[in-house]
Amino acid sequence: MIEQEKNIKNEIINVGKRLYKTGLCVAKSGNISAKLDSENIFITATGTFLGDLKEEDIVKVNLETLKSDAAKKPSSELALHSLVYKNFPAKTVVHAHPPLINGYFALNKSLKALTFETKFYLGEVPVIEQETPTVTKPNEVIDALKTNNLVVLKNHGAVSMGEKFEEALALMEALEEAVRVAAVARLFNKEAFDELDSALKESLTKTETAYPMFSREHIQAIVDLVNKDEFIATKGKELNLTVSLAVKLDDTGDAYKFNFEQGKIIRLDNDADAPFIISATRPVWEQVFLGKLDSFVAVTQGKMKLQGQLGQLSKWYVPFTRLFQLFKQVKFK
Repeated sequence: MIEQEKNIKNEIINVGKRLYKTGLCVAKSGNISAKLDSENIFITATGTFLGDLKEEDIVKVNLETLKSDAAKKPSSELALHSLVYKNFPAKTVVHAHPPLINGYFALNKSLKALTFETKFYLGEVPVIEQETPTVTKPNEVIDALKTNNLVVLKNHGAVSMGEKFEEALALMEALEEAVRVAAVARLFNKEAFDELDSALKESLTKTETAYPMFSREHIQAIVDLVNKDEFIATKGKELNLTVSLAVKLDDTGDAYKFNFEQGKIIRLDNDADAPFIISATRPVWEQVFLGKLDSFVAVTQGKMKLQGQLGQLSKWYVPFTRLFQLFKQVKFK
């Protein structure tokens, strides 16, 4: 255990150095934590310089009592960190104050994705309004983290979580870079716009009937919408969308296989015998069907599991993004 604790502390120290070196935190801003075991976490102490952390700057805290025997007090954001570990399987949390992220979202409510990498790995990043220097409504952040492993805290930086620090850091750095790209695009005075965005802006009408979630009727209603969609039909032919894709509910094992041929779903089967299988628990699927969670982003962030190569599936990124967008048009209960 002593060796494990030392290793985790060293990881946190290295993460702090990386955040400082890349300009994602300065002075005494930001905080970092990692899960030690089912009962305890390590978190940076309040008032510490993340770029120059010492072992004594990292304190052990009990997840249930939020008490620590360390000489230094844990970060004032302890409540937020602890709730993340209580609600998600994440083992690392990073809260930084990146300057471009702070500046951009102080004036904007959302970020237009100008690159496929931003769409694919970040999706639509939720933004939570902040009224105080410390997060006093952590439950709002927890709700937002259900749709994305990265959340912007307006005027207060961003929070990311992951199985490993590399995952949490990658999200933070990717968003800072996305904001930088948006700023450069404005310098060229060009509005980024593509046909996928145009299609997704089309007016869609939600079905009147509400079906039990993941029932045959629910999935069939989605199939009917897909087969009526002109955009999917056009892109499906253009990209030769001929493949079998299954969706699976982990809680019950229920699964449905979409058999695509040139963009049309020619058959719906009640099984998961497909080269590509997307699976998740009920709470995750609920977010997907509500349109709050992008399935591609959910896979890259580990919220959903994919059997099959994501790289192969991504060649149909455009029509499948439209497909997932259509999910929310069918009411469920």
